[in-house]
Amino acid sequence: MRDNSAYMDSRTCSECGTPVSSEDLQCPGCGAALPAAVSVSPAPGSSNLGKKALRIIGIVSLFVLVGFAVAVWLQSRGPSAPPPAVVKVVDVEAVEAKADAGDAEARKTLGDCYSNGEGVKQSYAQAAQWYRKAADQGNAAAQTALGELYEVGQGVQRSAAEAAKWYHRAAEQGDARGQYSLAQLYLTGNGVRQDLAAAVKWYAQAAEHGYALAQYNLGIRYKEGKGVAQDSVEAYKWLSLAATCGVQDATEVREALQQGMSREQIKEGQSRAASFAPKKPATPAQ
Repeated sequence: MRDNSAYMDSRTCSECGTPVSSEDLQCPGCGAALPAAVSVSPAPGSSNLGKKALRIIGIVSLFVLVGFAVAVWLQSRGPSAPPPAVVKVVDVEAVEAKADAGDAEARKTLGDCYSNGEGVKQSYAQAAQWYRKAADQGNAAAQTALGELYEVGQGVQRSAAEAAKWYHRAAEQGDARGQYSLAQLYLTGNGVRQDLAAAVKWYAQAAEHGYALAQYNLGIRYKEGKGVAQDSVEAYKWLSLAATCGVQDATEVREALQQGMSREQIKEGQSRAASFAPKKPATPAQ
């Protein structure tokens, strides 16, 4: 009996179809002569090519592994730390000396120190006292800051009416923050009688000073025609300016607005925004 392994690489007799091995020269079934098996030798140099291919694959794999390891290491470190913020250092003793001597701006600055806990223990009550002293001297920024404390009830008894009083004094001096805050009160009727026209007036003045939130709100008023005649071009202008200053909602509202505008209107709105120049802020009273 033939070893089964002989049939692993067998041929077939062309006469009778009997399986024969590559070593058989005569068919065991019909006795027909068989041609000698042709052995196929590997092409010269093929083994070297195989080795080179394996070497290249190995090098590429190594680089991939190294890159992966570096990526994992960098991720494990977490995000790089942001550069340290520039901290404004206030010489509180020097500011106190000026404030005690009656300097309005120093009194306002000292109020900021107490409000923010900068160089002193935070105290809204102390902040309100120094803001009031500066505000009574006509310092517009201090008047706005004092109004903000009254609006939220920090360091003083909460009073929207008192907040409106101080905002109004600051607004009349050209303080953009005070103008915007006063407009907000007129818009909602908080501490004052609700008056959309008055809200638009103060939004417009703050917007002219470059106050981004006032520009956004003024754009909304022109878009909706509330407190002012509806004007898509003017709305586009103010929304564009607010968007440029980083007010995200302004971009979305402007995109919705321009869907109903002609090319000429959009071009005019862009032209108005491009030619805008903010007014200079008011100089704080001393």
